[in-house]
Amino acid sequence: MSAVPRKSARATAGSLLPGRRAAPSRASATSEAAKRGAPINIGAAARASGVSAKMVRHYEALGLLGSVARSDAGYRQYSTADVHTLRFIKRSRELGFSMAEIAGLVSLWHDSQRASADVKRIAKAHVLELEKRIIALQDMRGTLQNLLQNCHGDARPECPILDRLAGH
Repeated sequence: MSAVPRKSARATAGSLLPGRRAAPSRASATSEAAKRGAPINIGAAARASGVSAKMVRHYEALGLLGSVARSDAGYRQYSTADVHTLRFIKRSRELGFSMAEIAGLVSLWHDSQRASADVKRIAKAHVLELEKRIIALQDMRGTLQNLLQNCHGDARPECPILDRLAGH
């Protein structure tokens, strides 16, 4: 006879009662608090924005979040606006913007009197930098492909890859 795992009495009883819903998860409860505009803690802000708590602290230290409220006990309290800013920063990082560029973009984003030309200038400079990096990466790939073609890859000790790395 095989053992059948039993559900806890609480889960079983709750599932048998008609009209009874499961308790909301912590993540959805904090998400609801954020939607209502209630301040949320760093863990909830991290989950809501997709950024780690460590990075939230880092962005705050860099001044990207402005002044973050504190509870009487000294805990950070994040607003819906803070979560939006964290998401903005995350998307900017995913596009490869530097922290200095992100600081400028966040500042422009919060400035209702901004000129879109300023934003475009930052984005255009970033695209030019990306193009330089792409060219450099393509050059590296070409060099490595050439070295791979010249390496026998057998039992011989001679290896053009190692020779090139050694400067020969």
